Amino acid sequence: MKNFRHTIVLLSVLLICSGTLFGKNLDLSTVPDRDQVQLTIYNSEDLTLVRETRVVSFKKGMNPLQFSWANTLIDPTSVELEFRDKAGQLQVLDTTFPHDKPQMLYWNVQSDSNTEARIEISYFTSGISWAGDYVVIANPGETGLRMEGFVRVSNRSGEPYENAQVRLVVGKINLVEKIAELARMPVAKVKKMEKREYKQLRHKAARRAMAPAAMDAVAGMVMEESAVPKQVEKEGLGEYFLYTIEGRESIPNGWSKRLRSFDAAKVPVEVVYRYRRQEYGNSLVRLYLLRNDDKSGLGSTPIPNGKVQVFRQNDSNGLSYLATRSIKYVPIGDRIELNLGKDPEVVFELIKEKVFRDNIWVRIKKGRVYKKVGDGSFIVDHKGTVAGWDEHQKFNQRIRNYTDQSIRVEVRRGYPGDVTFRSCLDAKSHDYRSVEFSAEVAAGGRADLRHEVITRNGYNAKQQRVKVVGG
Repeated sequence: MKNFRHTIVLLSVLLICSGTLFGKNLDLSTVPDRDQVQLTIYNSEDLTLVRETRVVSFKKGMNPLQFSWANTLIDPTSVELEFRDKAGQLQVLDTTFPHDKPQMLYWNVQSDSNTEARIEISYFTSGISWAGDYVVIANPGETGLRMEGFVRVSNRSGEPYENAQVRLVVGKINLVEKIAELARMPVAKVKKMEKREYKQLRHKAARRAMAPAAMDAVAGMVMEESAVPKQVEKEGLGEYFLYTIEGRESIPNGWSKRLRSFDAAKVPVEVVYRYRRQEYGNSLVRLYLLRNDDKSGLGSTPIPNGKVQVFRQNDSNGLSYLATRSIKYVPIGDRIELNLGKDPEVVFELIKEKVFRDNIWVRIKKGRVYKKVGDGSFIVDHKGTVAGWDEHQKFNQRIRNYTDQSIRVEVRRGYPGDVTFRSCLDAKSHDYRSVEFSAEVAAGGRADLRHEVITRNGYNAKQQRVKVVGG
């Protein structure tokens, strides 16, 4: 038998006195090696559900089974035994935790006959985690790319797992909400429960969410919808998926293993330059845009969050490193944006060409009477104060492209207050306080995107919004 840190042992002779289990074992018979092992890893809770099966020979009568978890992060309160077959002939009479062996338990199994049966032992452990890892290689013309996906599984649980099927929980399961649903009690009451009671309900909720499928039910990398109905509109009940990574892998304790999840060889890509201060900072950045869909050779499953290393093939049949970026969970059909940072060959500058004020109103100190300056009926003197005005700023958004390819530039700018955006550009409102416009800039060319921003102040301001008008 391979040397596992935790063991399951069939005791053919066990000393029992008045229902009390003593720690002396005679004529021990070791249970066969694990037949199947499945790891369902839930990163955000540092929780992994382990399900392992063995084929065990039982004798007619009482059969004590021993399970130990010394030097591991296994939670003993979560350990459960089930019979995958012959369930009608086998029964767990009781579970005992010996005082002199704190990292061990015994099940007393009653068998109706001499028989062989498959048992499943499941439990929760900590110390196992996963992370998405992606490599993107663009062709020299940046019209397409290859995207390879990997999952890096790290095992610090104290227990080695050989020939294991690996499943990943992608997204968020709010276990407090699931516990409340399971126990039919308010969340506030759940939070006030004793620690042990809370832990037990938490385990039940996690099993319900993380173990809907049999171990051998999936071949290849398959997306399984969660057993709990998705309620994305309810805060705290996020959408999540279970992934199964193709094949089986041995993950020794203290090791990390990189597992391939997908390989898409011909992914269409669009190169765009964007200025969006709230998203990318106060710089024009270069992006690769692609989609998680069938056309891209992706789209069979959502893409887990992780780190992406981006390269470009160069003319000498080598690779040029572009950037390392993090991506968040990408649902099927959604766009993937890879920010490559600032391009030194594209100059982006905002030039203020002219500033002036008009439509000035004053308030007479003796009353709330407002007069407009310049209409012949009032002259500003020491008896009046300025109450409102319009400020005009004329800008030139200049873009100079020193690359050998034409580029597309998209600009989104936000303006606080009551503002009119006036230009001959094909501008449009993004929301009530920001404007978008774009331009194509030829290789080695220049674009001047002129526009005027009129801000109404004081008495003149009516509402917080940006109005877009033609120039």
